[in-house]
Amino acid sequence: MRLWTLTACLSIGTTFAQESLESVRPAYSFLRQHEDWSRFFVADETEDAFDRIKHMKLSEDGRIWLSLGGRLEARFESWKNFGFAKPNDDAFTVSRALAHADLHLGEHVRVFVEGKTAQATDRDLPGGRRPLDLDTVDLQQAFVDVKFRVGEGTLRLRPGRQMLLFGAQRLVSPLPWGNTLRTWEGLTAEWTTGPWSITGLATVFVPVNKTSFNTPDDDQTLWGLYAHRKPLGGLPGIELFALANERTNVSINGTTGNEERVTFGTRVFGNAPRRLDYEVELAWQTGEVGNADVNAWSVASQLGWKPEGAAGSPRLWVGFDAASGDDQSGGDVGTFHQLFPLGHAYFGFIDAVGRQNIMDTSLGGMWALSDKTKLGVAAHYFRLMETSDALYNAGGAPSRTGFDSSDVGTELDLTAFHKVDLHTQLYGGYSHFWPGDGLSGTGPAEDVDFLYVGIGTTF
Repeated sequence: MRLWTLTACLSIGTTFAQESLESVRPAYSFLRQHEDWSRFFVADETEDAFDRIKHMKLSEDGRIWLSLGGRLEARFESWKNFGFAKPNDDAFTVSRALAHADLHLGEHVRVFVEGKTAQATDRDLPGGRRPLDLDTVDLQQAFVDVKFRVGEGTLRLRPGRQMLLFGAQRLVSPLPWGNTLRTWEGLTAEWTTGPWSITGLATVFVPVNKTSFNTPDDDQTLWGLYAHRKPLGGLPGIELFALANERTNVSINGTTGNEERVTFGTRVFGNAPRRLDYEVELAWQTGEVGNADVNAWSVASQLGWKPEGAAGSPRLWVGFDAASGDDQSGGDVGTFHQLFPLGHAYFGFIDAVGRQNIMDTSLGGMWALSDKTKLGVAAHYFRLMETSDALYNAGGAPSRTGFDSSDVGTELDLTAFHKVDLHTQLYGGYSHFWPGDGLSGTGPAEDVDFLYVGIGTTF
């Protein structure tokens, strides 16, 4: 289920290849800069209307070429008892359009620019039309790539505005579910050698200003290293990371001040005998909030199984996620900071729970009705790690405090995904949240219903 969620939400140039070689069509990627159209070319006749804009020669030798593309997406959402309260009911639509130009100047230099508009109809729920929903017209990405050989590997330098995505997106994600997406501004440097890629970054977050041009927020920095090795020779894949972030004037469970925090961690993933697969991600945080020390942690894990010969090639899974909280208000900070996650894929589609002061036991499955249609189900049982701390939502904001019970509640998510053709996908789902005793003791605790249907087309 989680793997499908990432696929649904996300639904990588190299040197120019002569047309005498076989044409290679890359798969579409959510981060369009990851697509490699250098070896793609079309014959005089093509059935796809967009093929001719994917690799357009701008020089006789073909070393200078341009690729154009974009994505259109719209999603209808219907809510009942949003935020566990009556009468928070509404239905509305969010939509976005992205268009990019990818210019290659020989083998070593590339210029990538992507613009967007994100719109939303009137949203009669708390927060109205939020920065998650609305960004009239803006620059999503604009960067230059410079690539050259270093030792046995390749170094790519990328200054400019860019979306970031690391690992399973538990800590750093462009947030595909959010209509306006995330982006950063700064420098990334990626060194690739053999199965390893190591990325260094020094960036500043760019928050959404709904009706004005988005500018970097110097008070929200993100920098560090993220290393990834593919599974190789029977060994599992592994990721290692050290990510530092700074925020000004934050308040965390009674402790206030400027925050400097470093997240160290690792992720191990792979396949096991008997058609099993596994994933474990561990993180530990240290730093300061004002004059108080930070000591926080998180763990995420999942074990999957694909029964042999079963109809629909199902994958069943069980998962366990936990992130630390504060055992007392004020003083040193034990609350984990989830950074910039795709929490939507891991803590339920209602987005009532974030990776902070939480324990989540989950199970689910995914079935293929056909090559193009998949159905999924997931169930989550949420408990607080510390009742003296808050319940945090998917955006990391505290939503409830003053708990007498750690029982937050249970969520059920039903999902469907259908690939219409090469360009177009349909998706939808229904989610229900049953509040637990912890929520009923702190305020409104109505059951929440969430229904959505979406369509996206990529070219």
